[in-house]
Amino acid sequence: LQVEESAVSLWNWAVTKHTGAVISDEQRAKLRFVACRLICLCEGSDPPEGTIRRQILMSMKTGKGWIDIGKAGLADGFLENAVISIEKLYAKLRKGSEDEADIQVHRADVEKSLFKVLSYQAESAVAQGDFQKAVTCVQRCKDMLMKLPKETCYLSILCYNFGVETYERKRYEQSSFWLSRSYDIGKMDMKYSVGKEMQAKVLRLLATTYFEWDCSQYLDKALRAISLANQENLHPAGFFLKVKILLKSGASDEDINSALAEFTQLEMSLDFCLNTAKLLLEHGRESVGFDFLKSVPERFESSPDLGKITLLHIEFLLQNKRELLAKQKIEEVIIGHYTGKQLLPEALNQLHIILWDRAAKHYEEKNYSEALHWYNYSVSFYTPGQIDQNLAKLQRNMASCYLHLKQVDKAKEAVKQAERCDPNSIFTKFSVYKIAVMENDTDKAMEAVIEIGKLAEKPSEHEDKLRMDKNTGSNLLSLAAQIALENDQQIVAIKALEYLSEHLQDCQQLFAALKCLVRLMLSKVMAENAEKRWVLVLLYLFSAAHKKLAESFTEEKFTGDMRILEAHWFRKVAWNLAVQFKDSPEKMRDFFVLSFKLSQFCPSDKAVLIAQKTCLLMAAAVDLEMGRQQVTPSEQAELFSEALQHLQTCKEVWKVLKLTGDFAKDPTDTLLLLYEFEARSKLNDPTLHNLMESVWEQPQIEIKTLEIIASLAMEPPARYPVLCKKALKSALNLHRKQAVIDAVKFSKCLHSLINISLPTGLTDLDTCVLQEVWDYFEDALSVVSSTDAYPEMEILWLMTRAWNTGIFQYTVGKYKEAEQWCGLGMRFLNHLGALKKSYE
Repeated sequence: LQVEESAVSLWNWAVTKHTGAVISDEQRAKLRFVACRLICLCEGSDPPEGTIRRQILMSMKTGKGWIDIGKAGLADGFLENAVISIEKLYAKLRKGSEDEADIQVHRADVEKSLFKVLSYQAESAVAQGDFQKAVTCVQRCKDMLMKLPKETCYLSILCYNFGVETYERKRYEQSSFWLSRSYDIGKMDMKYSVGKEMQAKVLRLLATTYFEWDCSQYLDKALRAISLANQENLHPAGFFLKVKILLKSGASDEDINSALAEFTQLEMSLDFCLNTAKLLLEHGRESVGFDFLKSVPERFESSPDLGKITLLHIEFLLQNKRELLAKQKIEEVIIGHYTGKQLLPEALNQLHIILWDRAAKHYEEKNYSEALHWYNYSVSFYTPGQIDQNLAKLQRNMASCYLHLKQVDKAKEAVKQAERCDPNSIFTKFSVYKIAVMENDTDKAMEAVIEIGKLAEKPSEHEDKLRMDKNTGSNLLSLAAQIALENDQQIVAIKALEYLSEHLQDCQQLFAALKCLVRLMLSKVMAENAEKRWVLVLLYLFSAAHKKLAESFTEEKFTGDMRILEAHWFRKVAWNLAVQFKDSPEKMRDFFVLSFKLSQFCPSDKAVLIAQKTCLLMAAAVDLEMGRQQVTPSEQAELFSEALQHLQTCKEVWKVLKLTGDFAKDPTDTLLLLYEFEARSKLNDPTLHNLMESVWEQPQIEIKTLEIIASLAMEPPARYPVLCKKALKSALNLHRKQAVIDAVKFSKCLHSLINISLPTGLTDLDTCVLQEVWDYFEDALSVVSSTDAYPEMEILWLMTRAWNTGIFQYTVGKYKEAEQWCGLGMRFLNHLGALKKSYE
């Protein structure tokens, strides 16, 4: 009794403390668990009705608690106990009642509890992914609704929640079942229904589920569901979804127009209408989309946001490459701007962005006249004499276009306007500098560089924060040096770099200077008669960048993102230099190694890992190539050892890279194997045989790979006849397994295998060796007999080798063997063509 009282007290305490948010949901579930278990332990052989009812309540609440905190597996036992207790209660109530009316009352009493427990069991089953159990529980609940009609709404919403949960897990088949069940239950009793709005919501999600599950297969079902939803309750979301489904189904413009007409009276926001128009236009329904877009202003005549419609119209005209119509629309907006039909500031800003984007696109395509046309549209919205930073940027952009068109006077006028609007801008000073360089005005160019440097050290308070960051000054000074170099003004370029090194000593400026120096050096290095010292200088610059990147970890102002940005720049340039030095292996190798070292400061994403792998493979390949050509053994050994180091690092990179995707067709594994085999074999590495043990076991090794291994095994200074022979035998086995044997490739492989197994001129050959070689000749005969493609010179060679082997046996008195081998040779005679008569 005392334990029971304590359990009840614990239960009540958990309830009160949870109400006051003293304990969490999980803590309450644990307390209920303990209290419920204690109550169950106190149960006697014939507990009173009150005790049973308390057990039912506590078991249900405990089970529900576990479900609510995501531990449905712990709920099942308590819910089963609740069912057992409900059965006990019903038996006890029936036992004390003989009147049929009383029994019906008792049955209704326990059915309410059973209904609730079954619904909890269904929740638990869904949470645990047990679809069939959940279906069974819900079906039992549904069967009970005739007696418990008030629970219709609850059960309908429960099924809807199941539909939502399974939809979010992308279990579309289950989701469609639950949503259909929710809708069906919702129709069972109109008095206690969830209502038309909820029914429509269920149907909309059902349509979405069919749509996302397999639109081609369930399109009709999706369309039926959304049509039914719209009949239940007309809603913008239902309208939008119906249009989406029709578009996906490839419905005719007429059908889509009909769907749009159904919703003409529906209250929809302007943004919703615009999204609908976007949807139509994005699906290539220009006619319907633009007609719908034209109808929108009528519905929102009083809206100040009407400009959004115009903007969307312009955007889609541009996207569909209908620039002429877009220009007409823009010109209408410009006229409206000066006749009292101004766009709201937000819409006007958006229009400026569209105009600048289009201008930038033409600028990138080097269509500078057209870019100016679009910039002039933007200028049209500014009043004469207006002071605005964006106008300054606009004038600077226009100046750049004029400079490209060699219209220097117009460029100067545009820069003058930019100076009027934003005189202290580093970008304006840079525009002044560009014109000075173009006009060969060295003094003015130098003056501009100094002003850029000062602004880079102390960014103006008026400067646009979005455009001016800590790197801008050094970047512009670096660019200034580059422009000077392109215009053959080396003195100006060097002065810009000197200014960088004297006044801008932090990491950011230093890297900008290094990059400029690299650019200056590139033209010298890539010249036809480039001096070797320029390459050494360039290598030094990259090494300096690598060293500074390693040191920069201690500098607070130089963030990780900045370091990554610089590392990417230098590694890419090093890569490009390596590629350009394809005729100079040593330079190529050095720049690939530098590119790899610099890439180690970049995040190890897939692209960087691929670049690292390639750098190391190329460096190893160059070392091997140079090793083949070196005369002295010590130089050879050094190059092959370096190649091995690169390959070892490459293996580690490759191991990580393979985790990022499917590289089934990538030849890296083969290249690593071949390169490592060559390096180790030529270094006479004792671990070579261990390396090859794993190779022989590979099921998918290619014939070509085995043949290359065989060749490398005997390429001086390597000499591994056993490995060569093993590789050739494996290759020959693979040739045999081909559906159609390539006679030419087969003959070459067999030729090599016989050559290494049967050295020319040896007479005291082991019987086992002769037998093995005999089998190879038999193989050859088999293939020769089955095809006309076997090369005649190879047949002749086989015949001659077999004959000569017989002759060697004859000279040492082995007449039986001599007869066999000479006979073998003569068997090839019949397969010769034009040469047959010469040898008969």
